[in-house]
Amino acid sequence: MKEIMLGNKAFARGLYEAGAEVVSSYPGTPSTEVTEEAAKYDEIYCEWAPNEKVAMETAFGACLAGKRSFCGMKHVGLNVAADPLFTISYTGVNAGMVICVADDPAMHSSQNEQDSRHYAIAAKVPMLEPSDSCESLEFAKLAYELSEKYDTPVIIKMCTRIAHSQSIVDTGERIMPSPKPYEKNIAKYVMMPGNAIKRHPVVEQRTLDLIKYAEETPLNRIEEGKDNSIGIITSSTCYQYTKEAIGDKYPVLKLGMVNPLPVEKIKSFAKGVDKVIVIEELDPVIEDHCKTIGVDVKGKELFSIMGEFSQSVVAKALGEPEKEGCTPIDKLPVRPPVMCAGCPHRGLFYILSKNKLNVLGDIGCYTLGAVAPLSAVDMTLCMGASISSLHGFNKALGKESESKTVCVIGDSTFMHSGMTSLANIAYNQSNSTVIILDNSITGMTGHQQNPTTGYNIKGDPAGKIDLEALCRAMGFNRVTVVDPYDLAETERVVKEELAADEASVIISRRPCALLKYVKHKPSLHVDTDKCKSCRACMKIGCPAISFKNNKAHVDNTLCVGCGVCQQLCKFNALLDKEGE
Repeated sequence: MKEIMLGNKAFARGLYEAGAEVVSSYPGTPSTEVTEEAAKYDEIYCEWAPNEKVAMETAFGACLAGKRSFCGMKHVGLNVAADPLFTISYTGVNAGMVICVADDPAMHSSQNEQDSRHYAIAAKVPMLEPSDSCESLEFAKLAYELSEKYDTPVIIKMCTRIAHSQSIVDTGERIMPSPKPYEKNIAKYVMMPGNAIKRHPVVEQRTLDLIKYAEETPLNRIEEGKDNSIGIITSSTCYQYTKEAIGDKYPVLKLGMVNPLPVEKIKSFAKGVDKVIVIEELDPVIEDHCKTIGVDVKGKELFSIMGEFSQSVVAKALGEPEKEGCTPIDKLPVRPPVMCAGCPHRGLFYILSKNKLNVLGDIGCYTLGAVAPLSAVDMTLCMGASISSLHGFNKALGKESESKTVCVIGDSTFMHSGMTSLANIAYNQSNSTVIILDNSITGMTGHQQNPTTGYNIKGDPAGKIDLEALCRAMGFNRVTVVDPYDLAETERVVKEELAADEASVIISRRPCALLKYVKHKPSLHVDTDKCKSCRACMKIGCPAISFKNNKAHVDNTLCVGCGVCQQLCKFNALLDKEGE
């Protein structure tokens, strides 16, 4: 049956049709929907793991037991999962194991722009790269066949545009593979040095076998053109941009398998054209391969090593006219990122900014605390780094920083990578104040559950981590919970913990304002007679508050009545519906 699907939804459909039975992932844009869509199939066990390393190890355990498995993550998540990945390459699999990594060129929702193809090359595992939703479905199915045939995990590399664009797919039935019983095999699966050294030659031979496959597979196909003065080698979304820009004018070698890359196929393609141009986003992986095998190509001389491409970018580089409707619209109104109206993090960040504290941040929507007018966050690196960095910062500066430096980390991020960092503070004894921003959900990626919420991926009751008990068990005597809507109490606790002579944890707890079960108060309104235009209410950067006719104005379509702004107004000009 034909259906229009998002790339991620089509990927999940491919997992279903291929007979996948166990899915473990950590949410990360732009990969999240693969697992969310897979969870809609009752035949597949799905879960959110605390982090990507755990997810990959869970998927490996399932494939070892004989069930086709999957784990998904964004590109920076693959950094976290790299440890098991490199060794699973040595052990191989029992049933098929597929890994999705979704890159984010232009960093729409990421802290860097890394190219995940390097991981496939370094770990010596095959990587497929679909260019639309149809291929996302088909490649997912094919990946399991390759995984079992070549005894290897298989990575499928998505990117933001393929993951979040829609195209037509042709769905099929779920076909279960032949059972693969678990058999004890110490030499294959126990990677102590004596066994691992014998597995390395197996990996190298597998690579040679996969190169032969890359020469023959229809995944890598040549599309003929009318003008052989230029030949184009490309993949993924760049293939789509190329076809939009040139149609069938020039021949194209479309690569669906980007590791290992073919050799003879590329050489043969190059012989049939006068000049070869490689079109690929981010790093020159294909370009460098071509040059290594002796094929003269042009690539990054014409295209940037940074950001996303487009039909317009490709057309301009090739000297082709831009098609109507493909030129980006200029002078769009600016829409700066901002925390939502009623966001529980806003009050806390106001207090931290007011007291001119150093704030080491982490990954989550609360990174927006760095944005003006709050400008409260000094550093953001990677998941869990806020706590580790705070420890190092305080060890370096001692009492000079202990009384004026804190870190902030979300509840989901704390479960992902913060616990070991907190253990480091407890063990190596820095007088550090850690603030856990507990908004009762994984907010930034779209409200996924996590181990602190008490619900699983399907919304059913699940194990719930008690943050207070956990922190105390890790050796912290000072663990305090505050409501960030209460500015006075929040400020009192922050000052008290910074003045203490031992490490402490503050849990800033209030659910995300966008959660469906959160009941909001009526919108506030402004008494313009009382408003003195002092703009104190503007200091919190709430999108519901603006100035009109030199008076404060509250947008009642945005305001949730949290009352934080009321606590800043010395003239009682911000009122609720009762006029208080």
